[in-house]
Amino acid sequence: MGRKVRYCPPLQRGRLIRRYKRFLADVETDTGDRITIHCPNTGSMKNCAHAGDEVWYSVSENEKRKYPNTWELTRTKRGHYIGINTGSANRLVKAAIEDNVVDELKGYPSLVTEERYGKENSRIDIKLSGHVRRADCYVEVKSVTLLEAPVSAGVGYFPDAVSARGAKHLRELTEIVAAGFRGVLLYCVQHSGIREVRPARHIDPVYATTLDEAVAQGVEVLAYKTRMSPKGLRIVKSIPVALET
Repeated sequence: MGRKVRYCPPLQRGRLIRRYKRFLADVETDTGDRITIHCPNTGSMKNCAHAGDEVWYSVSENEKRKYPNTWELTRTKRGHYIGINTGSANRLVKAAIEDNVVDELKGYPSLVTEERYGKENSRIDIKLSGHVRRADCYVEVKSVTLLEAPVSAGVGYFPDAVSARGAKHLRELTEIVAAGFRGVLLYCVQHSGIREVRPARHIDPVYATTLDEAVAQGVEVLAYKTRMSPKGLRIVKSIPVALET
């Protein structure tokens, strides 16, 4: 189990009214006020933004911010927690690797983030090096929050919208493997109801096909689940990835 990424200061709670203009959401606070908060999620947030759901948001002391509050978590009417802030995924995976929670990525003494690489001018989320037996490893992290019906099946999908950027990263990882390094796609699952991850062929068939090609060329695909609460987040365990769907 990885170390907890804590919320400090504590999160505030409200109820979702609506999400709109991609990066904004209106929330009714526990005191009955209506406020607009920042939504740090570029995806469609399919099945993650229903009116009336509980919302937890952080409060910034930066007086220059137009919207000082940031949407961090949701709890659905079914009781599922969802991590809305996609930026949390990289911090969670970094902490889990450093704490030796990710079995497939143990043994690398050096970890750097946001290093430029590839022919398409990308930045790798995490680069691992210095292993005594294994090649340097490039890790691309993706946050998974889409739980499709029937929700009891626990099947999560990525992406939740067409993602040209996601396909680009898969091509970059494929080139990394061809050059003799390890390329790893790690799905950070930020939905408590998800027990298995699949490529969203019904949403982005190009991404799914590109993933198939990347895996055939040696790109590794992992999924690790996050335990969430208003106090903090931590990666706890590996869950299956089903590519043949």
